[in-house]
Amino acid sequence: MTLLYSETEEFLRDSVRRLFADRCPPGAVAAAYDGAADFSGLWKSLAGDLGVAGLIVPESLGGAGASAREAAVVLEEIGRAVAPVPFLSSAVLATTALLEAGDTALLPALASGERTAALAVPLTSGPPTSGPPTSGPARHAAAVRHGDGGLTGRVTSVAGAAEADVLVVPVAGDDGLELRTVARDAPGLTVTPVLALDMTRPLADVEFAGTPSARVGPGEDAVARALLAGAALLASEQVGLARWCLETTLAYVKERRQFGRQIGSYQAIKHRLADLWLEVGQATAAARYAADTIARGDEDAEIAAAVAQAYCSDVAVHAAEECVQLHGGIGMTWEHPAHLYLKRAKADQLALGTPYHHRARLGDLVDLPAS
Repeated sequence: MTLLYSETEEFLRDSVRRLFADRCPPGAVAAAYDGAADFSGLWKSLAGDLGVAGLIVPESLGGAGASAREAAVVLEEIGRAVAPVPFLSSAVLATTALLEAGDTALLPALASGERTAALAVPLTSGPPTSGPPTSGPARHAAAVRHGDGGLTGRVTSVAGAAEADVLVVPVAGDDGLELRTVARDAPGLTVTPVLALDMTRPLADVEFAGTPSARVGPGEDAVARALLAGAALLASEQVGLARWCLETTLAYVKERRQFGRQIGSYQAIKHRLADLWLEVGQATAAARYAADTIARGDEDAEIAAAVAQAYCSDVAVHAAEECVQLHGGIGMTWEHPAHLYLKRAKADQLALGTPYHHRARLGDLVDLPAS
């Protein structure tokens, strides 16, 4: 086990970063808030040309046969560019759930980038804590049931649902929680976009009314594994975001002059950036370890994911806030991209379990009683 980046991971990072620099500048990302942006071409290039959609899919199913470590590198670059692509929702959450459930029909199309999927759980859902069944993945199926007439129920705030070709739905069946797939154009399916804090990661409410579906396999472990992997790898996106904020702010305070000197020469500014540098470094180590434990199937994976999310969420928000504040007036403007990073950081802080959720989960995992 090593937290250092391999040569392959660095090559992957360089390819993704160059694609985003060319196809996803901050001005184009900001257009998403005006509803005038179409990033389908960006996703096709990322998923198809670079092959990142199938990173965690085995080669036997048309994927790259890589691991969560490589997926984490991609998410770092997505965070760095606040790229509006469905990598987390399709290539991590939905793909992991399908892999755990034993799917072989849909995964090849997802791995090639030909189709995208979304796991039909609220984005705020986190890995389960200990407790009654209602605290685990089964609670996500409470509103969706399968009967003779098809699926019925409603799920709110699903990430990637509006642009997905297929929905991967946890459903309460006669034999417990099961995983089912629903085509985007299936009768009785209604997908309604909702206003999100971070509009570069669209959310939608999904309603089923006698909707036909196809059974994939057991869902309890599949959903739990998907939420665990999602939370662990989301930390890498938060690290990429925080690192961009630190580097951009550091470059700005070296250039901005006030009272005849660079503002970065003031001791108060130095202290704030030194503290932030330390936080980002610690967050990087936590996120890398979480991704590595997921990749190796290590028994420490749940603890590592809880630690990473509990810490990296707050670091990303702090870094984005410092970026806005230390840029002064220009940091408050729509033209400067700092607001994009603050919105993504705050939305990520609430996604897949809040820091409080993960601290509580960590307490359960290490048998630390609540005070």
